[in-house]
Amino acid sequence: QVQLVESGGGLVQAGGSLRLSCAASGLTFNLYNVGWFRQPPGNEREFVAASRWTSGITYYADSLKGRFTISRDNAKNTVYLQMNSLKLEDTAIYYCAALLGIGRSSVPRSDYEWNYWGKGTLVTVSE
Repeated sequence: QVQLVESGGGLVQAGGSLRLSCAASGLTFNLYNVGWFRQPPGNEREFVAASRWTSGITYYADSLKGRFTISRDNAKNTVYLQMNSLKLEDTAIYYCAALLGIGRSSVPRSDYEWNYWGKGTLVTVSE
């Protein structure tokens, strides 16, 4: 059974940093694309960042480039999201997702294309 468990969310002041972690189990982690999505209050879930299973390529929402960094540790079956210079509008529930990478030439940004999801971790950015 595949499980994705996020951690590291919390309350942070604007301008601060947080690092989210997502521990995966029940899958061959290094064969999976892994990504982060978020759902701000009252809004739909949106793509944040993704890491391709091979080649080390990473993808970001254009609005977040330069502030957020995704990384993965295949030995620990864990993906991270480093978030810097946080803004009020970064307040959201952050979800980790996984999608088998073999046979795919690209990483989708639509949430409905991803197979596995964590339950999410809340990030609240205050003034």
